[in-house]
Amino acid sequence: MKILITGGAGFIGSAVARMLIGETEDEVLVIDKLTYAGNLLNLDSVKENRRFHFKKIDIFDYKKVFSAFQEFCPDSVVHLAAESHVDRSIKGPKEFIDTNIVGTFNMLEASRSYLNKLNKEQKDIFRFLHVSTDEVFGDLKSKKEFFTEESKYAPSSPYSASKAASDHLVRAWYRTYSVPVLITNCSNNYGPYHYPEKLIPLAIRSALKGNKIPVYGDGKQVRDWLYVEDHVDALYTVLKKGKLGETYNIGGNNEKTNIEVVHRVCSLLDERSPRKEGSYSDLISFVEDRPGHDFRYAIDSSKLKEELNWTPIESFETGLTKTVEWYLANDSWLSEVAV
Repeated sequence: MKILITGGAGFIGSAVARMLIGETEDEVLVIDKLTYAGNLLNLDSVKENRRFHFKKIDIFDYKKVFSAFQEFCPDSVVHLAAESHVDRSIKGPKEFIDTNIVGTFNMLEASRSYLNKLNKEQKDIFRFLHVSTDEVFGDLKSKKEFFTEESKYAPSSPYSASKAASDHLVRAWYRTYSVPVLITNCSNNYGPYHYPEKLIPLAIRSALKGNKIPVYGDGKQVRDWLYVEDHVDALYTVLKKGKLGETYNIGGNNEKTNIEVVHRVCSLLDERSPRKEGSYSDLISFVEDRPGHDFRYAIDSSKLKEELNWTPIESFETGLTKTVEWYLANDSWLSEVAV
């Protein structure tokens, strides 16, 4: 199978590319505009493989996007390209509108035009997998509630609003134009190659530099943590087995508060790379909370388990241990990625 991955030099996209090249016979084209979070270093291990291809493309540019379709002739698209940091969306939302909404529109239109030129057998194979977030659902008020595929959208930031809009576009292109789509909404990812401005890699990087480890508010916000390689496995499962037009929630079944996560990161670092004096937890610094900070996200991924027989492999403890050990073993990557 030939798979086009948008945002394939980023955190999740590069993990998809590495898995496909390392564990399947699929041919891969990564397109990425290589902004702050997209880095070719993430693809070092696969860049020489004959089944791997890369093009520097901004999905805001329809002509270049469609040209990539015509040249590569994909059997499937995994659409991951997105501006994805809430803080950045609050400071400057335009990039989020351009990439997450207009960029998704361009991907859908390119897919539609491309499909019109395929024969029936090729059309039957084609899939457009749109990868989204649980943040489109907003905030859970009760500890007994979980986001399901039927949850109402209630985005609370420019980022989550732009992703919600892109989800609606994908569903509309399925119903109106019969573009063969699949949608996933995932919980918080973590793991290797994560750009160090999100909570876990930021905590690791700050700690190793001896800097303050910033934690918003009181750190009591709850997230469901999903190890990135589990996410990749789920995406491939949905791509191969998912029912067209359906949405699948992907969660790690690992609810932790932000402050719990940071303390565990510090403990793992204390065990593996101790400071000369004190604990890394001494560096934790509570900072002013951001506007509209959602309190709790939690995914119900029972549909994925029951219909496609998928469950995550990693517990939070095993996944976080792997993550911390990877960063300690790859300090050169961490130092080369500017924040």
